Formats: sequence, C-alpha cells, structure tokens
Amino acid sequence: MTYRGWVIAVVSSGVVICVASLLVGRGDLGDSALAGTFVELRATRAAAAFLAGAALAAGGVALQTLFRNPLVDPSILGTTSGASLGGQLAILGFHVAPSWLRPSFVSPEMLLPLGCLAGALVALAILLAVIGRTRSELAVLLTGFLLSTLFLSVGALVMSLAQDSWELGRAVVSFTLGGVGGAGLRHVLLALPLVVFALVALWGWGRPLGLLLSGEDEAQSLGVDVPQVRRWTVLWVAVATAAAVAIGGNLGFVGLIVPHVLRARVGVAPRRLLPIAAIAGGTFVVLCDVAVRMAPVRGELPLGVITGLVGGPLFIALLVRSQREVDHG
Repeated sequence: MTYRGWVIAVVSSGVVICVASLLVGRGDLGDSALAGTFVELRATRAAAAFLAGAALAAGGVALQTLFRNPLVDPSILGTTSGASLGGQLAILGFHVAPSWLRPSFVSPEMLLPLGCLAGALVALAILLAVIGRTRSELAVLLTGFLLSTLFLSVGALVMSLAQDSWELGRAVVSFTLGGVGGAGLRHVLLALPLVVFALVALWGWGRPLGLLLSGEDEAQSLGVDVPQVRRWTVLWVAVATAAAVAIGGNLGFVGLIVPHVLRARVGVAPRRLLPIAAIAGGTFVVLCDVAVRMAPVRGELPLGVITGLVGGPLFIALLVRSQREVDHG
C-alpha cells in the first residue's frame, strides 16, 4: 500500500472509531431529554483521548528519530513523570490548603492541568540546562531517566500522604493510572493549542531530524545545527507530553507502539511519519477508551491500564517479529 493509501486508511479508521465512541457508554441516547448531554460528554471525552494519543505518538516519533532508537518514548525525558507529579501535587494542595490560599482567579477544575504544565516545565528546565552543557545524547537520556525515577518516587510519597483521606487518595490514584473520564471542555480547550502548536513545530523540524538519522557528523556536514535541533525537539515534545498528561494522566506505550507499528509501513522520514502517527495515536487511545466504557465491570477501568495491557504484548510481538526478520535476512 502506498503512503497515500495508508493515510486514507488511518484517517478513515479514526473517523469511524471517533463517531462510534459517541454511541458507546452509560446512558440511553433514545431519551430525547438527555441525548444531547450524553453526546456532548462523550464527544469531549473522545476529543481528550484523541489529543492525548496524538501528542504522545508524535512525541515518540520525534524522540525515536532524534536519538535514532526505536525504544525511546516521551517518558524517557522525565517530563511525563514531572507532569504527573505536578498534577498529583495540585490535587493534594487543593484538598489540604486553606481556602484563603487557593487562587480565586483559577477554577478548581483547571488546577490539575495547570499543575501538570508546571511539573513538566520544571522537568524541562532541568533537562534543557543539561542539554546546554553537553553534546552527549547518552547524558540527556540518563538525565531524563534519573528525573523520571526522582519524580516517580516523590509521586509515590504524595500517593502515600493522600491515603489519609479516602476521597483524596482515590482522586490521586485515579489520575495516576490515567483516564479521560474527568476531562471537561475547558481541559480540552487548554490542551488543544498546546498539542497543535507542538505537532506543527515538530513537523517543521522534520527535515533536520530526518538528516540526523544518518548520524550527527553527517548531519552537521549537511548544515544541521545538532544542539539546536535537539533543544527544540525536546522542548516541543515536553509541551505535547504535558498537555497529554494534563487531560489523560499516564498512558503507557502509546508513544512507543504507534510509531513502531507504522514505521515499517510508511517509512522513517519524520515529515511523513509524524502526521499519520499522530492520527493513529489519537485513534488508538479513543479505541482503548471505548474498551474502558464497554468493560463489564461495576466501576470504570483506568485508561492507562488498558493502553498498557494492549500495547505491552503487542510491542513484544513486534520485537519478536523484527528479530526473526533480522535473523532470516
């Protein structure tokens, strides 16, 4: 199948799945008095899931190209765990802080996404400081790994403190496990410009990123400013990741599995791969959210658990298949 054919197939699948998601969920659309409300809630939820998936998948494409490693995803930078920690602290702070300390100009439902953005920016500032002092990609990856470990540890502490209150503990755990059930229209409107700007910017850096696939020395000989490309790619991936975590929490494997599946079919060029990966990533998360709503359980399964259960085995299968092709090639 040609690249155009793959684009048509992915877009068509995305449209069908997004429309189908409006028909799935608790509530009867046959009730004329509530049908409009149900559709609006489901549309907001589908939009949040699509934006989160698109941001993570596009970020995966950019980082895998930048580091020339198909096993890299946005979580390796530490911004995912930083955004998650920021969201956890926002939830904890809202519940334990006295009313006079709560900012009156910020609505309660906006504290979570703003906390995620603040956490991601802190992680990004540390990472950019390291990038400015070294040219080693290994140092950048190790810094991201250490930041992730640190933020996850602090996040575990926050979760432990939150268990003193059943309601607070449930809110923190629910956010940490991932889900778009609590995403409202304001959350979507906050994330939309961040995701769109980040995707357009990453696509704009597609040509120098593509040249980096041949190696840093070769790219520099062709006029690529490698430190600048690295700095701006990391920046825009962090922005996209922060927006994704703010509306969806931790959604594992999206930035890893989607680019890996598509790369063998549409090629490795970032400008070709990134748009279709964004659409496929958004579609994948919407499909997982549909599975969450259809699961025959009393409550609602965390969306992050579903993406992990689907993405983990699928990624292992792809790795085994790739290794077999190498062995027989």
